[in-house]
Amino acid sequence: MPRKPFVPGAAVVVAAALAAGLTGCTGSSSPDGDAADAKSGGAATSSPAAEPGRYQTLPEACGLPSRGVIRRMLPGDGQPLSGTEAQKVYDGQADITYDTDRRVGCRWTRETTAGTRHLGLDIQRVVSYDSAVSDDDKAQAIYGKKELAAQIPSGGGSPSPAAPSPSASASKGKEKGEGVVTNDATDKTATDKSTTGKNSAGAKGKAPSGSPSQKSDPSADPSTDPSADPSGSTAPRVLDDLGDAAFLNDKLVTADSGVHRDVTVVFRTSNVIVKITYDQWSTDKTMLPDSQELQDKARSLATELSDSLSE
Repeated sequence: MPRKPFVPGAAVVVAAALAAGLTGCTGSSSPDGDAADAKSGGAATSSPAAEPGRYQTLPEACGLPSRGVIRRMLPGDGQPLSGTEAQKVYDGQADITYDTDRRVGCRWTRETTAGTRHLGLDIQRVVSYDSAVSDDDKAQAIYGKKELAAQIPSGGGSPSPAAPSPSASASKGKEKGEGVVTNDATDKTATDKSTTGKNSAGAKGKAPSGSPSQKSDPSADPSTDPSADPSGSTAPRVLDDLGDAAFLNDKLVTADSGVHRDVTVVFRTSNVIVKITYDQWSTDKTMLPDSQELQDKARSLATELSDSLSE
């Protein structure tokens, strides 16, 4: 069979067609001819990211308060502590957290013959993952929720008119067999009077055992008790001189197991939120923990922490 003659022009036409096809395929991946340039152009038109917070890490919580402040907040009963006991009380117990750059905490406890005091410290660093919201704004939103949950009254810390009266709360708690929780330090007067009536009826006119001080004696004149100040100076309130935002809460709880007062101070500085919890327990219901003392010590610690974080 005779062989077909070779035609050079046909080969050139086929090669040209193949080259055109390959060029068309590669060019179709990007209508503008450059995908990277199109992406960078879109990024250039987006809004700038919000500012990060001042704090990028957190200090060690147990070592942040000074030893002198811890000693004043956890007083003894005249009995000296051994070296091991003092170390256990004043060094504190660190909270277990998954990321110490985001959250740290510490707890201190001291038991005495007069009762038990607990001190807690919780420090949270807030990070916003929304480029349109700064770390500070995110921290303020979280702080605002805490203040709202604590039901801190507005207008200089005056008690809310919607709150139930102390006598109604006491009656309700007595019916249920529960303790009475008051969210206002000024309710101490009513609680004292209620305790006096209970002791008088139960003891048939006999005075309670022991000799409590006049400040804590339910039969004492309420005007001599700073916790019963009608001006509300010890009532739950917003604190204007601490950090970027702060509030103080004070609750008196009476229960069958004893009475305790819980003071909480929460403040925000930039993107860090600090919470201090400080309480005193007493098994003698005639000895109510002093609101003014606990608040002063909690605020002193808060001021020290705020100054330390600002350095």
